[in-house]
Amino acid sequence: MHPILESSRRLLLYLLAWAPIGVLLALVARGDGQVPWTDAAAALAPACLLYAFVCLSPWYICRALPLRLSSMNSVALTFAAAAAAASLLLAGSVRLAALAMGRTPPQLAPLFGTGVLLYLLSAGLHYAALAVAASRDAERREAEARTLAREAELQSLRIQLNPHFLFNSLHSISALATVDGARAREMCVRLADFLRASLGLGSRESIPLEEELALARSYLELEQIRFGRRLRVETEIEAACQECAVPALLLQPLVENAVKHGIANLLEGGSIRLAARRTGENVSITLENTLDPETLSRPSVGLVPGSRQAPSLGPPSLGLGQAHVRRRLEIRYGEDAVFDAGPRGEVYRVALRFPCEPSIASSSRA
Repeated sequence: MHPILESSRRLLLYLLAWAPIGVLLALVARGDGQVPWTDAAAALAPACLLYAFVCLSPWYICRALPLRLSSMNSVALTFAAAAAAASLLLAGSVRLAALAMGRTPPQLAPLFGTGVLLYLLSAGLHYAALAVAASRDAERREAEARTLAREAELQSLRIQLNPHFLFNSLHSISALATVDGARAREMCVRLADFLRASLGLGSRESIPLEEELALARSYLELEQIRFGRRLRVETEIEAACQECAVPALLLQPLVENAVKHGIANLLEGGSIRLAARRTGENVSITLENTLDPETLSRPSVGLVPGSRQAPSLGPPSLGLGQAHVRRRLEIRYGEDAVFDAGPRGEVYRVALRFPCEPSIASSSRA
């Protein structure tokens, strides 16, 4: 429904705005004064009221045909035809009203031309109104994205400082200290480096993908010391995508899930594969981990922005982290982003695709 028709107050103000337009149309219809003022006003009153509602129709056309350079010709032809049809309706209704009242018919040619101009003016105003609404929506989405980014930062930091994570790391360091002091020292250094790098991202909303991947690798290297041969890591990163901007700490919850819900549950361990590549103007990131066979019977998470199907969530601790990542992508990139996750045979696979943005301009967006 047209926004003006949603409110009786807006509709009243809109109709009042047409009062001076009706006077203008009456002056045009009189021409050189051959038509009496009373006849022109009487015939134009109902026709002007009808045309006021007709001039609301460009709103629907403007929404269906947004202004793009590639479609300017079709937009121009559409509005030219719509303006001609609307003006014919105006001229015809004026003539019928005059004949029905027994009045002198006003001059229709100048009335037709004025009707075309009014309709095209209405179309321009509707495009302007839609542009303002889109700008406000973009500002709202940006504010929401910033809020989500801050929440993600705090959530990620809480996960990184999770007592279980620190307990496991410190326990591993303690165990290694008695049998392999060198590895214990290495784990202490890597733990400190990882926490320092994570905290360093706290004030940044977007970072180059290269830094995000480096943080993920740092976390996996730390976990490799803890799990030893039980954890095998494979990476396949294309250089072309490393300068693309991504929301800070986007991959961290996914990497932690891969270790916590995959490798940690397997006695013989498994592998984690992290890949990133450019696909046209987009970045595709894939994270795969060996799957615990017991999880095959659990529901998977399949989340794709724009899908009308309700997603089925897996384990709560797993689904919430993935849903948060999906929401951040959806807020920042809208329907241009895709997030999909679920078991694929003997592995659990998470796939992300989103537009590649220059890292220089990334600080202005969440």
